[in-house]
Amino acid sequence: MREKYTKQAKRWIIKIGSALLTKDGKGLDYAAIEDWTQQIAQLRQQGIEVILVSSGSVAEGMSRMGWATRPTKLAELQAAAAIGQTGLIEAYETQFKKHQIQAAQILLTHDDVSNRKRYLNARNTLHALLKFKALPIINENDTVALEEMRLGDNDTLAALVANLVEANLLVILTDQEGLFNKDPRHHKDAILINEESASNADLLKYVGAIATTLGSGGMATKLIAAQRAARSGCATVIASGRESKVLQRLSQGEEIGTLLIPDSSQIAARKQWIIGQVQANGTLFLDQGATEAILTKGTSLLPVGVEKAEGQFNRGDVVDCKSPDGKIIARGLVNYSDMDVCKIYNTPSKNIAEILGYNGEAELIHRDNLVII
Repeated sequence: MREKYTKQAKRWIIKIGSALLTKDGKGLDYAAIEDWTQQIAQLRQQGIEVILVSSGSVAEGMSRMGWATRPTKLAELQAAAAIGQTGLIEAYETQFKKHQIQAAQILLTHDDVSNRKRYLNARNTLHALLKFKALPIINENDTVALEEMRLGDNDTLAALVANLVEANLLVILTDQEGLFNKDPRHHKDAILINEESASNADLLKYVGAIATTLGSGGMATKLIAAQRAARSGCATVIASGRESKVLQRLSQGEEIGTLLIPDSSQIAARKQWIIGQVQANGTLFLDQGATEAILTKGTSLLPVGVEKAEGQFNRGDVVDCKSPDGKIIARGLVNYSDMDVCKIYNTPSKNIAEILGYNGEAELIHRDNLVII
């Protein structure tokens, strides 16, 4: 099974966390970066396309500024990222040049992946860089992102990039051996999960949202990232970056860390984008009939099946659909603004023109733009 998802994978997203790139908050670990670039260069020699999602800019900025703890104020966090990003990319570029590899820096924000046109532009750029044999190095653009519009962590970013370019394998390297059934830092009897389906809901019981001093994510974010990546058929390995030559050993099918396998079914690219949005613009509250029709029959969402709407959204925005028990069951692109929805919900579609004064779609969300979660 490992060989199918690791040894045969030809397009990898590799995410390296801050703890593996810095010396406990004392700046970048240049020896570690040299080792990572050597391993990535060897993967490319094997014919594997690599996109690197790298943390470390904030940690490097903290070091340059002499800060012992990660900033909590957005402006200070953005300042640290701006200061540290130059050093991070310079370190990578210096090392990749030794292997005749052209590095390319890409900074992304939530807007870049939530706006359909920007999403497609980012996708095209990444495909062009791979075509030119360049190595994209991606980080979140912390310097300009608003707090409420941040992706939040590079695990999420790596998963979105995996969907963006339809990668075969997402490798999340951390300072832990993988996913355990208990937190190994507090439980000596914790057992490493070798292999599991990414969609197994029981996995969420094993993780906690524990953040590190330098990073912003915990094992929970890594599991959620794996679930996001699985929607495009991408497998995920969560493994320790402390393992010697971990990338080469994974490429040979060695059983390292935790392998999270995608479901056999693969969501179409457009629906991947819809479900991959970190934040929805609003929420539609469905009655029981609409809930059952969407879940069991794959129908569109009609106004008559909606009991309430919340949030501010325009036509074409992403909204969540909640069942009567409060669970998000689907996400889709809405055909009407929040103001119009509030006028026509719980109403037969034949009455839309009379109420709104113009002929619109019969559906609030067409089934082609609706994804069951």
